[in-house]
Amino acid sequence: MKAVTIVVDERIYRLFQRYGKRSGRSASELIREAMEEFGRARMMGATSLADWRPASAGSVLVPLGADDDLLEEMSGRGSDD
Repeated sequence: MKAVTIVVDERIYRLFQRYGKRSGRSASELIREAMEEFGRARMMGATSLADWRPASAGSVLVPLGADDDLLEEMSGRGSDD
């Protein structure tokens, strides 16, 4: 790893510190991770979904059953059509 010195807005740095405390990580670790993600997404041209990290879409509203067909649900065609 290479040590670097950067100048950042105090407000942003405090946000990184607060988030780090809540997640048990250092601000430096979070900034490194943010730089890596920026590099992958914008500088190295991440072109595959495999390069993306999963994002939370929230909690499950209605669990799927064994008979549920997502393709029919997404296409708007029900089993009555």
